[in-house]
Amino acid sequence: MDATQHDADERFRAEIREWLSENLSGRFAALRGRGGSGREHEDFEARLEWNRHMAASGWTCVAWPVEYGGRGLSIAQQVIFHEEYARADAPARVNHLGEELLGPTLIAHGTAEQKARFLPGIVAVEELWCQGYSEPGAGSDLAAVSTKAVLNGDEWSITGQKVWTSLAQHADWCFVIARTEQGSTRHRGLSYLLVPMDQSGIEVRPILQLTATSEFNEVFFDDARTASDLVVGGEGNGFKVAMATLGFERGVSTLAQQIAFRRELDAVIATAQRTGAIDDAVIHDRLARADMDLEVIRQHALRTLGGEQGDSASVTKLLWSNWHRSLGELAMQAAGPASLVVGDDYALDDLQTLFLFSRSDTIYGGSDEIQRNVIAERVLGLPREARP
Repeated sequence: MDATQHDADERFRAEIREWLSENLSGRFAALRGRGGSGREHEDFEARLEWNRHMAASGWTCVAWPVEYGGRGLSIAQQVIFHEEYARADAPARVNHLGEELLGPTLIAHGTAEQKARFLPGIVAVEELWCQGYSEPGAGSDLAAVSTKAVLNGDEWSITGQKVWTSLAQHADWCFVIARTEQGSTRHRGLSYLLVPMDQSGIEVRPILQLTATSEFNEVFFDDARTASDLVVGGEGNGFKVAMATLGFERGVSTLAQQIAFRRELDAVIATAQRTGAIDDAVIHDRLARADMDLEVIRQHALRTLGGEQGDSASVTKLLWSNWHRSLGELAMQAAGPASLVVGDDYALDDLQTLFLFSRSDTIYGGSDEIQRNVIAERVLGLPREARP
């Protein structure tokens, strides 16, 4: 990087750091550290207000091209933005699925009409999105989905069920993978549909989690309707578009996730010091290894930035999900017997929430089994797993 670019990046770092310092104050000061995985129920309406405040100041969708309402930031500046946001302990944003997943997918694969209709609402945080991928009978295997969509005149009629749908209870729209070609199997005949959530043909049922919260949901489609032109990437190209979305999901924003992981690791270390667990040689060694492994995850993420995520996204998911689940287990060892005790009304502390929610990390967003198959078959060139 030349000196001029370095100076520009440092000025940008100072700009976002100053804005966060000035704006995470007053009515927003109490939102520091609120929300995130396993804690999406925390101050949701206030975090929505914060996200819209960011939008009014031009701090949403910063990686998007300027012509679509973004700032057109370089990869280096995107890293700076996400790192500074995490370092400020700013609240988890409620618009992640629209901003980081659907928006980039529409920019890459959507029609001009689809971009004009949906991108402004994502930038302004006026329309929230959820992801209709996983199904009870398919899990993380998108090629095995059975939700069907049939074209009736100028509308698609959608029937089926999705599961583990994050924040569906708040979403205005859902991007849904459905089988639109009768008799098709596996990757063929799938389409990527944009479906409004506020209609009689859709029922959302919360899933009560181990954390006693319900950010995941079941979503039932019973003759749900959406317009015939709300297919992204063209009919039958849903698997390709869905894979592109997953690549965006595991992109530069994961660096901010790693800063949050660092904060959690520091909390586990502090707990081990307080309880004396750090004097146990095995626990001490596991803490040291966790520290090193987190740096490996960070370096892998930096190495793969700037290009198509492709199959490397599976490596990223496999690395961080297993690391985080192990950290949850280590947190309980560090806390000792106190980790087994909860407060009144099942009031979990931060480390207990970390442990319980992290059990799902290796399942949601693509299970370990699916990620290993992708790496084995597409990266290492090993024989394909037998398919029925």
